[in-house]
Amino acid sequence: MAYRCIVCSKGPVAGFSYSHSHKATKRIFRPNLQKQRVVLSESGRTITGYVCTHCIKSGRAKRPAR
Repeated sequence: MAYRCIVCSKGPVAGFSYSHSHKATKRIFRPNLQKQRVVLSESGRTITGYVCTHCIKSGRAKRPAR
C-alpha cells in the first residue's frame, strides 16, 4: 500500500524527534489514513482507497449515496 491520500496526495514526511537533552533522532510523520469508499468527481465512479482525516472532515472526500 502506498501510504498516500487518494484525494490530496498527502504522504509521509521526515523529521526529527527531540529528547529532553535536545538530541535529535530521525523519524517519520505519517498521515492519519482511513479506508473509505469515495466518489471521484471527474469521472463519477466509486473507488475504495485510503483518505486522510483532513479530507474527510473538510468534505473533499465525497461518499457515495446509498
